[in-house]
Amino acid sequence: MKKILIINGHPDKESFNFGLSDAYKRGALKSGSEVKEIIIRDLAFNPNLAFGYRKRVELEPDLLHAQDKIKWADHLVLIYPVWWGSIPAMMKGFFDRVFLPGFAFQKRENSVWWDKLLKNKSARIISTLDQPAWYYWLVYRQPSHNAMKKLTLQFCGINPVRVTTIGPIRLSKDAYRQKWINKVEKLGEHNK
Repeated sequence: MKKILIINGHPDKESFNFGLSDAYKRGALKSGSEVKEIIIRDLAFNPNLAFGYRKRVELEPDLLHAQDKIKWADHLVLIYPVWWGSIPAMMKGFFDRVFLPGFAFQKRENSVWWDKLLKNKSARIISTLDQPAWYYWLVYRQPSHNAMKKLTLQFCGINPVRVTTIGPIRLSKDAYRQKWINKVEKLGEHNK
């Protein structure tokens, strides 16, 4: 039985991203997996890493619970919209505050290298766009995917990281959205 953590970074509960999150959860539960969720919009925390890593700021209870869930999970599923080529501000603040040295990675003394502290976990990124996925890849080189996959998750040892990009959403029809709901539910069933 796989332990799956779904992290939803969309600030609007009525968004398509919440439908995708529910679909993945349904599929994962069908497979017999154990599922927990972090809905970032519902957490009480300051998203500002006020002093960088120079001075430690105590984590709010919601962020401590989030760290416990991340430690618990075998597989992380990140669901978010791409805005201005990046992730929503609250989600960025969540990662800034939660993926700290000593939890997610540890820099080595007198070295440019680091230790990856979140090994033996895999991840799936599911992101939505207001442009075609091929255009985001070809023209912009998918900056949010690179930042989340390579510079955040893999930096901390989470690997493999697979990416599902859905777009364009803004002018999409119900049939297009339902097709993606079904696909994401299948991803959940297969724990991918």
